[in-house]
Amino acid sequence: MDKVSFKVEKGQITALIGPNGAGKTSLFDIITGLVEPDEGEIIFAGQNIDKMEGYKRARLGISRIFQQVRLFGNLSLAQHLRLVQDNEDMKFWKNIFWPGRIDNKKYQDFLADFGLKKELDTVVSDLSYGQRKLLQIAMAVFHPHQLLMLDEPVAGVNSVAQNQIEQIILGLKQKGHTILLIDHDMDFVRRLSDKVIAFDAGRILTSGSAQEVLSDMRVVESYLGQ
Repeated sequence: MDKVSFKVEKGQITALIGPNGAGKTSLFDIITGLVEPDEGEIIFAGQNIDKMEGYKRARLGISRIFQQVRLFGNLSLAQHLRLVQDNEDMKFWKNIFWPGRIDNKKYQDFLADFGLKKELDTVVSDLSYGQRKLLQIAMAVFHPHQLLMLDEPVAGVNSVAQNQIEQIILGLKQKGHTILLIDHDMDFVRRLSDKVIAFDAGRILTSGSAQEVLSDMRVVESYLGQ
């Protein structure tokens, strides 16, 4: 990162765009504590969190999905939601297998909102790739959060699943969620984003509305290849 500075506005969708290797996912890793920055500050919920452990940032209210789906193939839908239900300091296996913590109707209704109308004991290995994407997003939303970070939420899914995910994200915005996302689909970014930040080689080229950024010749040359 080279003197990267920006603000994510509450209740809005902010998109990071840029070519592969521009530093977008690296920035996500820095914000969530997977990578330690060499310098600078990360201010979240009024706190400087750049020295805070990643799990503490999650408890503070940062929720994230990864570009590559990261789920447990042999665990059920209910067990995955149980893992992210709250921010209590509880042991991993207790989170999964303590039956008293599972509200079946709540879980079923919640998953149905994400297009996952399946039995709660369905294991992840029985889901399609698009359904796994939906579950990953559902888990991030189910986790108590103030900031939702989505790394390429529609990458690798068909047009039906993409439209479904797009409507889910727009619905979250209407409910007041604050969302920071990365994606390479410019039409998707244009439809969803309140603000777009264009990256190249670890620095910010420009930022503004989708129309402003996607028509900027620096962005066209570095990212769109025209």
